[in-house]
Amino acid sequence: MPELPEVEALGAFLTQNAAGRRVVDTHVASMGALKTVEPPLEALVGRTLVGAQRYGKWLAVRTDASAPDTTDTTDTTDTTDTTDTTDTEPLYLVFHLARAGWLRWQDSMPPAEARTGKPMGRAAGALALRVWLEEGGFDLTEAGTRKSLAVYVVRDPTDVPRIASLGFDPVGLSVEELVPKLRVAAKVRNQRIKAALRDQHLIAGIGNAYSDEILHAAKISPFALTGTMREEELQRIAEAVHDVLGGAIETSRGFPAPALKDAKRRAMAVHGRTGEECPVCGDVVREVAFTDSSMQYCATCQTDGRILADRRLSRLLR
Repeated sequence: MPELPEVEALGAFLTQNAAGRRVVDTHVASMGALKTVEPPLEALVGRTLVGAQRYGKWLAVRTDASAPDTTDTTDTTDTTDTTDTTDTEPLYLVFHLARAGWLRWQDSMPPAEARTGKPMGRAAGALALRVWLEEGGFDLTEAGTRKSLAVYVVRDPTDVPRIASLGFDPVGLSVEELVPKLRVAAKVRNQRIKAALRDQHLIAGIGNAYSDEILHAAKISPFALTGTMREEELQRIAEAVHDVLGGAIETSRGFPAPALKDAKRRAMAVHGRTGEECPVCGDVVREVAFTDSSMQYCATCQTDGRILADRRLSRLLR
């Protein structure tokens, strides 16, 4: 799943490559992905893409009305304003890539009439949405049978309920600013720290991969309970959130969209590295499997050498 650093990089990539280009056409190949009917998707056509901004793991692509002809040929004595303000307000194409979605940019697009359900090139996954620009364009695709990719067209990104309910965004906050926010989040309910880090109502943008990386860097068990967190542990988690996410954003900076997935995998210390050596202590990276996901951790670094055998038999560890 694309998480905060990758979505941040995708937004920067899209802004760099598409800002100033007019939307020529759009096509929804997966009707289940489009969650809004008003404004319609077609309202984006003819508007100019301004840039993209991240909200947690969501990306909001802003479009503005194309500049009108400013030649003044009217009678200056007529001051009646007949402008339709709804046409001049920004419209946003907002999307969440879910677990298996991705944005695939193309410098050269197929004709707008080619409304197939197949993504361009060798892209894996079914086409969900295609956007043609004056030059180039992009697909949103989603692999697998479980379809969760979501697309909205809104006048304000906070019109998307899941954006409006997001917790605080950790990017740009100092360690000193993160500590009290984490302290408040830890007191909301007594739960495993890994679950708390992934709870988008508490902290925006962290998912399965970066919660593994943050807890490994902080030397905290993923099963530690938030209700018994010590101040020193919150300090370590704040430092890890700051350093891991900041480092991942810096690593992703400048990568083209197709290269971001591989860059993420290469940068992982424990996530996705079951059976490999921990880069810190040399112990083996271990895994706990759940119904639809898994987590990786180092017993030496995080659980005082105690091994979580599996989710059914393991006790909560501190």
